[in-house]
Amino acid sequence: MSEIVIKTENLSKLYRLGVVGTGTISHDLNRWWARVRGKEDPFLKVGQENVRDQAAQSDYVWSLRDINFEVPEGEVMGIVGKNGAGKSTLLKILSRITSPTTGEIKIKGRIASLLEVGTGFHPELTGRENIYLNGAIMGMTKAEVKRKMDEIVDFSGVSAYVDTPVKRYSSGMTVRLGFAVAAHLEPEILIIDEVLAVGDAEFQKKCIGKMKDVANQGRTVLFVSHNMTAVNSLCKSCMYLKNGRIVSIGEASEIVNEYLSSENASMTEVTWSEKERPGDDVVTIHSARMIDSQYNNIDYVKMDEKFGIEYIYEVHKPGYKPNPNIHINTSKGELAFVGIEESHSGLSEVGLHKTTMWVPENLLNDGNYSVRLAVDSYNPFIVHAEAKDAMYFEVIENMNKRNHDFKRKIGGVVRPELQWESNIISYSNIVK
Repeated sequence: MSEIVIKTENLSKLYRLGVVGTGTISHDLNRWWARVRGKEDPFLKVGQENVRDQAAQSDYVWSLRDINFEVPEGEVMGIVGKNGAGKSTLLKILSRITSPTTGEIKIKGRIASLLEVGTGFHPELTGRENIYLNGAIMGMTKAEVKRKMDEIVDFSGVSAYVDTPVKRYSSGMTVRLGFAVAAHLEPEILIIDEVLAVGDAEFQKKCIGKMKDVANQGRTVLFVSHNMTAVNSLCKSCMYLKNGRIVSIGEASEIVNEYLSSENASMTEVTWSEKERPGDDVVTIHSARMIDSQYNNIDYVKMDEKFGIEYIYEVHKPGYKPNPNIHINTSKGELAFVGIEESHSGLSEVGLHKTTMWVPENLLNDGNYSVRLAVDSYNPFIVHAEAKDAMYFEVIENMNKRNHDFKRKIGGVVRPELQWESNIISYSNIVK
């Protein structure tokens, strides 16, 4: 059984809301009097749960509450949750940047953290000097850091600026250097927050690959990300935080599914009221939903399973040839593809109609997408009903199901399974 390298017991963190100065005399006296009598700090009994979308009912809020978990040596654990769930606070406590209000932490090994852009860097020092500084903080000798210098600079891709003060770096360059330092100075525990989102796609691929290499070397990784595909493929286990509390801990794929379903991270079903239905006096759209192959509602899309986009519209007038169509756009607004129901063209009966576009498995790449619903006539061309950004969904890939050894993100909007034919057409005679 692997040795436990991170263990927390009843870990909690209390913050005061509003403008915080040095404190108030009454608060200080109350705390002092409690300590004199051997009582618990009275202000630990107040405070509300950390719910971002509700008005505060107290001057204090629990950013984390009763956090208990263990991480064995060599495990990659993901941490997921909405913004404000307490993920970054937990990593800051584990990194000893801030202290817990209550509870205990047991950590075995050196920690390297990349929590925010520029964390651990002195802006007036050059990139090279900051590498030495970070190594010294981790207890490494100058000779040890020097042996790693070329590898760090090469991985970061900032070799032209390594002797320039870090304050001149862009946020992307700072993150590149920060990750390279954290990953290459051989920490026993590597803690990575969402800062990788600042880097470009190419660098994110390198980072995920490097984290896999670190884990394969028997070191421990804590990884916070809103990229569920990265969490699903990189992490063995996962923790789901909500309002400062642990909802569940378990196998990464199961926790990711639970998080996406419970947090409604996507919007995969919509119904318009009679007054709000998009359309004209010919056609109006009533509702839409995303479904699996068994016609069940889904909260997200698994890349290796087909899914459907179903919507109901009403034809109010005869004499037209309404044609349903669906546009799928990427999160950047790029058009992925358009689906047109050609066999339905010319169906003009007055009444309710239901249409479903089935998208085959292994077509869309992992990522976030939006859905535009429409009903048009083509001769002449008339857009009768249109619902832009009617739904949002995320495509998740389990990289462990790939039938090849490449376990990093693959670029592109579409990811079809293509047929390959390879043959040896000539042989070389090797003469020893």
